[in-house]
Amino acid sequence: MFEQLTDLVKQFGADAVVNNPAVPNEQNDAVLEHASGNILDTLKNIASQEGGADLIGSLFQGDNAEDGSNPVVQQITNQLSGSLGEKFGLSADDASGVAGSLIPKVLGSLIGGAKDPNNSSIQITDIIGALTNGNGGGGIMDAISKYGGMFGLDQDGDGQVGMSDAVSAVTKNSGGLGGLLGKLFGKK
Repeated sequence: MFEQLTDLVKQFGADAVVNNPAVPNEQNDAVLEHASGNILDTLKNIASQEGGADLIGSLFQGDNAEDGSNPVVQQITNQLSGSLGEKFGLSADDASGVAGSLIPKVLGSLIGGAKDPNNSSIQITDIIGALTNGNGGGGIMDAISKYGGMFGLDQDGDGQVGMSDAVSAVTKNSGGLGGLLGKLFGKK
C-alpha cells in the first residue's frame, strides 16, 4: 500500500508542494516522501489506539476520507503540518496549507480506490495489512463487521459480518461479492 500512497502523494503534491513557493524546490521530493511516511505512520498510530479501528472504519463511509472536518483527516493533517514545520522549517501557516491541501485529496483517493471494485491497484485488505503490520487487523475487521451489520450484511444472523456472510450473499445471487462489498461501502 505504501507504493500506492506514495503515488497519490506525488499526484496531489504538484499543487500543494511542487508549485508552492513556500516549499524550496530542492526540498520538494523530500517533503513528498516525508508526507507519504507520515500519513501511513499516523494511520497506524490511530488504528492501534483504543477506538481507533472505529475511526479508521468510519473513513470508508461515504466521503468521510475527503472531509477536512473528519477526526482522522484532522489528526493526520495536524500531525503532518507539525512535522513539516519541524523537519523542513516551514512556517506554521505554510505547513498547515500544504497538509490541509494534500491530506483530504490523498485519503479520498486512497479510500475511494479501495472501495471501487473496478480498481485493482488498491485493495481494502492491503490497507488493513499495512495499518496492522500484517497482523490480521482484528480491530479494523471488527469495525468493518460492525458497519457491515448496520447495512444488513449479516446474512446468517450471527451478529458479525464474515466470510460465511459473503458466501451466503454470493450463493443467494444478491449481486455476488462485488454487490456485498458495494453495500458495505455505500454503493448500490
